[in-house]
Amino acid sequence: MEAIQLRVNGEVRSVDVEGRTLLVELLRDKLGLTGTHVGCDTSQCGACVVHVDGDSVKSCTMLARQTNGRAVTTIEGLAGDSGELHPLQAMFREHHGLQCGFCTPGMIMSGVDLIHKSFGELSERDVRHGLEGNICRCTGYHNIVKAILAAAAMMAGDREISAKSADA
Repeated sequence: MEAIQLRVNGEVRSVDVEGRTLLVELLRDKLGLTGTHVGCDTSQCGACVVHVDGDSVKSCTMLARQTNGRAVTTIEGLAGDSGELHPLQAMFREHHGLQCGFCTPGMIMSGVDLIHKSFGELSERDVRHGLEGNICRCTGYHNIVKAILAAAAMMAGDREISAKSADA
């Protein structure tokens, strides 16, 4: 066993893990964060996507010990402290971007990363390309793409408002 320390959803956690423990196993089995799903165990489906130091990663392919000293955000960590949904979570709800919901946490985590890295310049094609590592067997992606584009526009508006406030 190896002792690691990481920040999960803003909280510092110290955990003993075996060298072969996957990040998804640490999150689900040791920390009880079951919003991160295990879909395929082969890095094909994207249901297990989380953020490590702000970048999306498939937690079924990363060893838990690789997160020692790093920050991990799961779907549970996206909502605000008051429980307010993240803009992308709200847009998934508004645009009916989910059906069974199994892929939704991974889609949202990938979508948030895509929005942050796009600096507000996203096209439908960009979103579809950015989600190639995520599989949804229910929706056909149309409403997922609409939700991501709507959240990107909303978040870009928030950045503009913040920038204007800072100038005032």
